[in-house]
Amino acid sequence: MRVLIIEDEKGMAELLKKGLEEENHRVALAFDGLEGLELARVYEFDAIVLDLMLPKVDGFEVARRLRHSGNQTPILILTARDAVPDIVKGLDLGADDYLTKPFSFEEFLARLRTVARRGSAPRPTRLQVADLTLDPASHQAIRGRPSATKRENPSCEPRQAPCSSLPSRTTVPGREALRERRGSK
Repeated sequence: MRVLIIEDEKGMAELLKKGLEEENHRVALAFDGLEGLELARVYEFDAIVLDLMLPKVDGFEVARRLRHSGNQTPILILTARDAVPDIVKGLDLGADDYLTKPFSFEEFLARLRTVARRGSAPRPTRLQVADLTLDPASHQAIRGRPSATKRENPSCEPRQAPCSSLPSRTTVPGREALRERRGSK
């Protein structure tokens, strides 16, 4: 497996590299976010191990930029940041797994194997059914397809609503309510 480790603590990076090489993996190291982004752009990896607290560009931004550029290499965040909002943010920005320091090397290897097994197959960033498109990243639902550009006809722009303004599952009528409505007509 080819692994890119983006970690600013040189001792930790070297320790991870040594352990992975003992498991017959090939490892590249980057000690800041910009260097990591460049290596990920130029070379192909089976997995990326990403710290969050990096100089130049932090790990959240590295994950965001990788996914925005279309890079779907599996990302395992390995960090000391253990707050739930950090974990959620990292996963929402496109990381495939999140492991906090201190950690067991055996668990690290198992998680790395797991994310690498998933591969870097393209994953849709938007979900679409008929004329409804859901964009989980921007939390928007878009209905309709414009037949003309906004410049040609400003009213042809698709309708958009943030997901927070969409009805919740509990406010949408269930089958019983729909049957009652049909029976009363």
